[in-house]
Amino acid sequence: MGIARASRWFVAAGALFFLGVQLAIAAGAPRRTVVTLGLYGFVLHVAFGKAYALVPSYFERSLAWPTAPAIQWPLSVAGTAALALAPAGPAWLDPAGTALWAGSVAIFLGTLGWTIRDNPTGAATGTGDANAHRRPVDRRANAVVPVALGYLSLAVVAALAGAFGSGWLADQQRSHLLAAGTAALLVFGVGFRLFPRFLVAEPPRRLVAVVLLTGAVGPALLAFGLFSPTVLLVGGVVEAVAVLGFAVSYLVLFARSDRRRVGFYAVALGAVAGVAGVGLGLAMAVTAREPALVRAHYRLMLVGFLGLTVVGAAYQFYPPAVGTWPLASDRTALGSIALLGGGLGLQVVGALLGHDLVSAVGAILGVSGAALFAYLLFAAFDRRRGR
Repeated sequence: MGIARASRWFVAAGALFFLGVQLAIAAGAPRRTVVTLGLYGFVLHVAFGKAYALVPSYFERSLAWPTAPAIQWPLSVAGTAALALAPAGPAWLDPAGTALWAGSVAIFLGTLGWTIRDNPTGAATGTGDANAHRRPVDRRANAVVPVALGYLSLAVVAALAGAFGSGWLADQQRSHLLAAGTAALLVFGVGFRLFPRFLVAEPPRRLVAVVLLTGAVGPALLAFGLFSPTVLLVGGVVEAVAVLGFAVSYLVLFARSDRRRVGFYAVALGAVAGVAGVGLGLAMAVTAREPALVRAHYRLMLVGFLGLTVVGAAYQFYPPAVGTWPLASDRTALGSIALLGGGLGLQVVGALLGHDLVSAVGAILGVSGAALFAYLLFAAFDRRRGR
């Protein structure tokens, strides 16, 4: 299996997990199940797949072990499924799922780590002469990738300790390491390489540096200060600067660009959701962790900021209009984005106002949007079948 094909397998699994997220929300599943499906299942599977395809070239290297993605994939999928089912299943599911998932991540970390071992800061960017003016941003963006991998390794060690020994980090702390430290930081780092090229525009360079620095520091403060009000507030402010800065940077790119691909709208919507999400996070840091605020916050960050950003990037990599199935088009993709964004908005409003009916309608819209997203991806993959 080639790297490009293996990358599609990870993205395909992620799309199905995203549908699982929306179904879990609609069914009222425990938060741990929703977070596992969304973070471990959707966001990280897509991140694994695209990292195998992109990071080596971004560091001017070739993937050390091309067979690694094919070996990791079944372990990662099985481990995530077991962890998602663990809250309602037998006791052995949690340690089994943790072991499988940790093994899969070890393959990922070992492969990428060995690939970039002689260029750990990404000083060699693989940037062609035609894009020489982008090299300063590319170098800064590369530098945070090892930091994101470091957060991932720390989360794996903490997960193993929790499953087989005395856990020294709570579930929420590990989730922040993965969501803010790995997923969001990869969005910032890889995003500042991808989106300027997709949009053929220039981001504000000073703001890029601020986003990458705060995005690298914020997750540690959030995770380790989660139960310390002062540290949590500082971490919340730092992470809010990163997310707000990224949102502004992307919207500036969007405004400067003549291109209007369908995926760009999803990323813009994700950026807005991220700003709203960190706003609610700061509200919790200075007041109290009301269940409604917690639910609205994690859905805005997981399904909104991370989720919609991944959806938008996926539509750019795998254009809906190339799909071979009926209704595979940009218009259908735009409909899926509207359903996902509208559904998320209703879920957040319903949670904050205590209106279960509004939340239920939002959940139905979310399921519909995720189903369309998966359909369009598989339609695009069908054209590339065998390659």
